[in-house]
Amino acid sequence: MIKKMKKTFGTIMIALLGGIGGALFFSQILNKQTVISTKNSSNPNPNYQLVSSIPTTQTGALVNFTKAAEMSVNSVVHVRSTVTSSNYFYNPFMNPFDYWGRPRQAPKQESSGSGVILTEDGYVVTNNHVVEKAEKIEVILNDNRTYTAKMIGSDASTDLALLKIDEKDLPYIVYGNSDELKVGEWVVAVGNPFNLTSTVTAGIVSAKARNIGILPDQYKIESFIQTDAAVNPGNSGGALVDIEGRLVGINTAIASNTGSYTGYSFAIPVNLVRKVMDDLVEFGSVQRGFIGVSIRDLDSKLADEAGIKEIRGVYIAGITPGGSAEDAGLREGDIITQIGDVSIASTPQLQEQVGRYRPGDKIRVKVNRKGDEKYYTLTLKNKDGDTRIVKSDQVLNILGGTFENVKQEESAKLGINGGVKIAKLNNGKLRAAGIREGFIITSIDKKPIKGMEDLENTLKSKQGGVLIEGVYPNGIKAYYGFGI
Repeated sequence: MIKKMKKTFGTIMIALLGGIGGALFFSQILNKQTVISTKNSSNPNPNYQLVSSIPTTQTGALVNFTKAAEMSVNSVVHVRSTVTSSNYFYNPFMNPFDYWGRPRQAPKQESSGSGVILTEDGYVVTNNHVVEKAEKIEVILNDNRTYTAKMIGSDASTDLALLKIDEKDLPYIVYGNSDELKVGEWVVAVGNPFNLTSTVTAGIVSAKARNIGILPDQYKIESFIQTDAAVNPGNSGGALVDIEGRLVGINTAIASNTGSYTGYSFAIPVNLVRKVMDDLVEFGSVQRGFIGVSIRDLDSKLADEAGIKEIRGVYIAGITPGGSAEDAGLREGDIITQIGDVSIASTPQLQEQVGRYRPGDKIRVKVNRKGDEKYYTLTLKNKDGDTRIVKSDQVLNILGGTFENVKQEESAKLGINGGVKIAKLNNGKLRAAGIREGFIITSIDKKPIKGMEDLENTLKSKQGGVLIEGVYPNGIKAYYGFGI
């Protein structure tokens, strides 16, 4: 009996020690993982459980997103814009004035998005598509202070716009470095989805240098940071930050069949954002430098056709006569593998790197020419083929339009002596005053406007009220007044 009790006690002790050892072992695992039961109809095999990892840092500590949120949430603003309804149909043969002689107005619509405060004195970056064609732009801070914003400039090729509000000591965000951002790194998206202010979501960088074909501009740069942080309508123009709260991108788009978030979101890299913002502040427009080549991504098919052994870099399919590449000695069939110190693997990556430079800047390019590595120094040119930096007239930016001299045949048909035609209307004073595209300006404050030079000289130092007179292509004369 005693022997039997001893045997039983020994068995119990062994089991107890084994249980304690097992508990200690699994407690170490559970410091880094949590087990989620999947005993439901969606689990194809109820005998297994899914293990979901809790995010940890390199030292093993749990990732904490509170610092990133605290460093960025007050720097992200709500941007609200008033635009003319795109569904409004204007009949050019209709009297452009109402019964009381006021310009007829198309219905107004409000749209909203997000923005990021870049400086303590009120510069705010957002997406161009958030404020495009806006007649009035409001910026609402995280503490609910509301300001009317002035458009400094915009760039359709990168979908960025720069606003300015009149305030001091604002909680601005700190720039990060998107080049150092790595796939798999944690990031936080901050914005105002569905008008839910100061919303913070987290995810990882799932890819870089993504081209998703959403920008219509012929000189577009699409080299997005792809993440799985939840982004929805209203997040556009908001901040993508690293876990230290530094700005690494501007949230712009989502991949979705529903219009809402379904898995992936895309942000403009902050290194490109910074260059565009600097240009808009200094020059009023973005200064783009071009290599002067047509390019193709290098793949197996192209490599076989061209007899290329190593699939690495971007293939030069053509050289622009008189362009930077031709001047430097590059040839069709060369493969660009490096810009400066950055290795090039795709067309979006090449466009992003070149997009950070201005006309007149020199860049060092590494190419593979039939197996030989060669280096060239290129002096970038603008789209007109020279190295000039072209400043935009601030007053013309405020007007918000693209202008051109009236053709002689149209001038003769309308019985006018010259004039400046509004070829395209953007957001600005003209649209807000009720002027429509196609209107021909013939005088400002009773001074004749015969061409672009007259327009620029008349408005160069203009302040206060402005009276614009002119005629529409259908012969209807009109005048408009507004303040600058």
